[in-house]
Amino acid sequence: MDKKAILYFVACIADFAEKYKTSIKDAFLYLKQYNGLQFLMENYEIEHTLSKEDTLEALSHIAHKNGGHLV
Repeated sequence: MDKKAILYFVACIADFAEKYKTSIKDAFLYLKQYNGLQFLMENYEIEHTLSKEDTLEALSHIAHKNGGHLV
């Protein structure tokens, strides 16, 4: 994994935390528990070309599909 990908993941987690008014730590733990981080890693090549809103929507959908309830 390269530095750009890591920075992208950090930005996604921070944006997710801001959107759902939670801490970055809690957003990280939530996305980890409900497969959002796995989704980002597996789909980085596509997701990093999309808008922030599209990526946050995808993360929300994946987490909800896997039992998350922030949405």
